[in-house]
Amino acid sequence: MLSLSMIVRDEAERLEACLRSVQGFVDEMVVVDTGSRDDTVAIARGLGATVHQIAWPGDFAPARNQALQWLTGDWVLVLDADEQLRPEARAPLQELMAQPDLLLINLLRQELGALQSPYSNVSRLFRRHPAIHWSRAYHSLVDDSVAALMQREPHWRIADCSEPALLHDGYRPELLADGNKAQRLRQAMEAELRERPDDPYACAKLGALEVAEGRWQLGVDLLRRGLERCPATGHAERYELLLHLALAETERDPGSAVGLYRQALVSPLAPRLTLAARLNLAALLLRIGQLEDAEQLCGQATSVAPEIGLGWYNLGLIRRRRGDIAGALAAYRQAAALSPDHAETQQNLAVALLMGGDINGAREGFRRAIGLLQQQGRLQEAQQLQEQASGLVRLED
Repeated sequence: MLSLSMIVRDEAERLEACLRSVQGFVDEMVVVDTGSRDDTVAIARGLGATVHQIAWPGDFAPARNQALQWLTGDWVLVLDADEQLRPEARAPLQELMAQPDLLLINLLRQELGALQSPYSNVSRLFRRHPAIHWSRAYHSLVDDSVAALMQREPHWRIADCSEPALLHDGYRPELLADGNKAQRLRQAMEAELRERPDDPYACAKLGALEVAEGRWQLGVDLLRRGLERCPATGHAERYELLLHLALAETERDPGSAVGLYRQALVSPLAPRLTLAARLNLAALLLRIGQLEDAEQLCGQATSVAPEIGLGWYNLGLIRRRRGDIAGALAAYRQAAALSPDHAETQQNLAVALLMGGDINGAREGFRRAIGLLQQQGRLQEAQQLQEQASGLVRLED
């Protein structure tokens, strides 16, 4: 028996899609509401979930631990309201849960709209065992308790589901622009570092945040500190630390960034989890003129994750720079099919069409790009593109 466990508050807009994605897969849905003022509770009950209401305890870990008390399944699937289960993952997950010595299944989560790391790994499907509980601030997880349990009971195993299991809509740029989320992350990670001064996970999260907010040296020092304390190989935090260090060094020392990306790619993680390093390195190599290596990296990325439009877009940029217009057009068209709202893809597709002699196609491509920029509120960019494109083709009918 499989139980869904959720912690929610004011999620009326997204909850229905989440719950419908698991109907017929889970045997019970338990939703814990922490003070919603919208229709969240009514929606959950209307879709067959059992709803419990609690006061917000100030942190996700105690809330999730309280939710565990109301579950009856042998296995627990934990979702947030901005996540959905992919139908393609149901069969492989059921096969894994049937294995009697599995304790936890890591799930690949596609980060929709993320500018970095299109996939992450989340430990959200585990056997309901009394020793398993949530810990850590902000990004709470069960990993610490699972590791302790496996030391006492070494017969248990952890498995990865190779099929992407979850879709996550929480890392779109407009959502991350919310200062409250960044402030909550900062407070949580600062508290975590006070308790665990050299914890690689906290160093990675807070270090990346410091760099993103302009405190470059402080962020890099944190990332390097975490790297010094992190196991040499086979550790997800090591990959994340190397990735963020490379991002921090890209403008100041591109050569150092290339080396850091290559170290990150040595990590024995699932190929989709290292896509950010592969794509970022390809973009950096394109910038410094190492086109052959850049194209090879993008080719690997599109082979590993053909569903990610950014890989095809970058491949188009590289092929166009190498003079392969037909290859660039093929890549751009694939990117546009996967990410039709990506204005830069439409713009570069238009340029490639123009270079290939397709005037009408280029005109339509520029129009689409300008329209998308306007819809997205990027009015100055839309105006600049309209002026540039008007010097190349006639945009009016």
